[in-house]
Amino acid sequence: MLSLIPSRRGVETIFPGLAVSMLVAATAQFLSEHYGAPAMLLALLLGLALNFLAEDGTRTAAGVDFTTRTVLRLGVTLLGARISVDMLTALGARSILLVVAGVVLTILCGLAMARMVGRGWRFGLLTGGAVAICGASAAMAIAAVLPKHEKSERDLVFTVLSVTVLSTVAMVLYPMLAALFGFTERDSAIFLGGTIHDVAQVVGAGFSISPETGETATLVKLIRVSMLAPVVLVISLAIRTGGRARPDSGSAPPLLPGFVLGFLALAVLNSLGVIPAALSDLAGQLSRWALLTSIAAVGIRTSLKKMLGVGGSAIALIVAETVFLGAVIVAGLHFLG
Repeated sequence: MLSLIPSRRGVETIFPGLAVSMLVAATAQFLSEHYGAPAMLLALLLGLALNFLAEDGTRTAAGVDFTTRTVLRLGVTLLGARISVDMLTALGARSILLVVAGVVLTILCGLAMARMVGRGWRFGLLTGGAVAICGASAAMAIAAVLPKHEKSERDLVFTVLSVTVLSTVAMVLYPMLAALFGFTERDSAIFLGGTIHDVAQVVGAGFSISPETGETATLVKLIRVSMLAPVVLVISLAIRTGGRARPDSGSAPPLLPGFVLGFLALAVLNSLGVIPAALSDLAGQLSRWALLTSIAAVGIRTSLKKMLGVGGSAIALIVAETVFLGAVIVAGLHFLG
């Protein structure tokens, strides 16, 4: 962990790029609060417009790269402070089983569909995991352990952009679908929390029905977030044992990435009641800002021209994964009564 702390010279090198990323994140948050658009989406779009700041030779390039890696891992780690065992017991075994089944089946669906449309397994895991777990946060965490290739940044930006847009659409559409299906408040909460990609949009959709629905939907969503660590661990193990090392390093990824270990440690401490509620809330806010800043940096590092070359099959894939997840949760609610 000490190796992640930059020296004084390192701080001077990374500060310009980190500062720019933080400024973009703050601007995105300001625009979000005043115009209602998702902050993650705005940070990504603003970052894309500043792609020239990531070019080789610029003073900001090193800091932008640092932000996309280290600040991202910090954000994912801090998410663990919001997870606890009490969340699991509050919902009941059948609801938890349905949520977990939705996550696992959607990731498997992503792998299968990616092959069907001619996309690689990396893209299937990236999009499937983002849809299944927690949108942009999951996309960045999974991308951090996948072997790199020349289109890695493009695929990540496309995935983050897509799940954020789909989450916004779902925030408006899904409460109407819940009413159409005749769901109770509890079933509506499980439907919203089990299907919408990003936490903020789950909150918006849930509280648009009732305060009780909003609270339960957020709880369901956080259970999906808690799946991030085991999913990333399984992916790391599969890459390690399958010999799919990173081409740029020639070595297998660690058995348990440090940021996943930190996520789990904070989740355990929170479950034991060691972390006060106020500190847990603070960690959640810091996590959100870290992820927003790293999203801005990912946008800065990505060429919009290259991203537009992702193709229609990729769009169809991520939409199909979203529809599949919704169908699994609706079917589960129907059969579980």
